[in-house]
Amino acid sequence: MPHYTSYDAAELHYRVLGDERPGPAAPPLVCLAGGPGRDAAYLGDLGGLAALRPLVIPDSRGTGASPPARDPAAYAFPALADDLESLRDHLGLDRFALLAHDAACATAQAYAAAHGEYLTHLVLVTPGSRLQGELPTDAEDIFEQRATEEWWPDAYVAVHSLPAATDLAEIRSLLLRAAPMAYARWNTPQRTHAATEPHQLNPIPRAGFWPPTDEPSRLTILRRLRETRCPVLVITGDHDAITGTRAGKAVAASFPRATLRALHGVGHYPWVDEPEMFRGLVEDFLHTPGPTHPAA
Repeated sequence: MPHYTSYDAAELHYRVLGDERPGPAAPPLVCLAGGPGRDAAYLGDLGGLAALRPLVIPDSRGTGASPPARDPAAYAFPALADDLESLRDHLGLDRFALLAHDAACATAQAYAAAHGEYLTHLVLVTPGSRLQGELPTDAEDIFEQRATEEWWPDAYVAVHSLPAATDLAEIRSLLLRAAPMAYARWNTPQRTHAATEPHQLNPIPRAGFWPPTDEPSRLTILRRLRETRCPVLVITGDHDAITGTRAGKAVAASFPRATLRALHGVGHYPWVDEPEMFRGLVEDFLHTPGPTHPAA
């Protein structure tokens, strides 16, 4: 597995899922996994996007094949944005497109605020809006609206048992029981994908992802996002009982060139519920014109 040296000399790993078609290769898409602290393997090939362009998928610190951080502060999302800049430099990319899912959308926004001149396109998939200072409750409403589905009673018990759980094995079991709430359907593709989650979570990177409250830093990031010149696509799903849809609206409003796409019949993992829809939407967006100014 390839690796790169980050800003503090840490050797971090990434993998490349390539477009193996003959002819000139499409520009790569760098993809950040969420969780936070979840192994990036859950991204798969993002609904077949790897057949259209190379996907560069890093393992953040303490996940996948990347070693734990020596300094716990390196797990925080602004530090993970610094890792991303080291990866860009290692890959020799003057400009690149970036996709982030779930909590990694905070890392992507921190990167856009600090290094937006290097981005051609930014895709934020089912983001939360904690960075925006908003915690919408519509995800709870979506969950309650699905109460007639067969899996719901057991998922309800699991969701309400998680806050008090301390044993890792118990937490993993509860997460699997609650998993249907993250998908629009509970069929074989969704069940197979959900079965990987309990053993892909890494508690220490997860605990360190959100640094202690630093209001000035948060506001600085938001101010700089208003200066982001690349086009931004924010994707939400109307069956997403994890982050809901209102958070995506708040995130999209943080950028001057953002398009919000709320997908019908889609949950927290759009490439699992509707791979063709997701693949086409992202690929079409990546063909839209990017910013014309050169990177600094």
